[in-house]
Amino acid sequence: MTPILPPGLEGNLVEYVQGGVGDWLPFDQKRFYTNAFIIQDDKILLGMKKRGFGINKYNGFGGKVEPGETLTEAAMRELKEEAGIDAPLQHAGSLLFMAKGAEWAFQIEIFSAHTYSGTPTESDEMRPKWFSITSPAASDADAIMPPIPYETMWDGDDNWLPLVVQGRKFVGRVDSVMQDDGEFVMTRHWFGTVISDN
Repeated sequence: MTPILPPGLEGNLVEYVQGGVGDWLPFDQKRFYTNAFIIQDDKILLGMKKRGFGINKYNGFGGKVEPGETLTEAAMRELKEEAGIDAPLQHAGSLLFMAKGAEWAFQIEIFSAHTYSGTPTESDEMRPKWFSITSPAASDADAIMPPIPYETMWDGDDNWLPLVVQGRKFVGRVDSVMQDDGEFVMTRHWFGTVISDN
């Protein structure tokens, strides 16, 4: 049975998770953004946003797609600007984010890589830090890297970031509302994994 997809999503998808209530928020236009993650061995590189939209949240490295850039070019440029590294990025998924009252939807194309060159370096926008993607072992407590800090990430990242780590391509939508404290809280979400055409 083919799932009924939320407005703005398309593809040959199998529902992974959904939740929330109410109608999907309407939008007339999309603006394109990228978000890149480096996954190496049992760790993932995230950045603490130091300014602007998403300040004090951990996320991948990314931003707006500039005129004339492909999605991959934009992702590679943002990774270099924000973390000081280069990587052979591959498309990993798509996330449509809509906030109540926004004039446009954020179409965020997600990229990942398992290798990189350079040294992750703090920029004026992001502070890179490695996190464990595995459960900490009871032994060698001094060497344990902190787990992915979902509590200081965007609401809903825990639904799709594990798919990126597992190498499972996804498509999703998150509708949110901004609370009085400036935090966005999901009101509705849907994520599906891409069925290979092979």
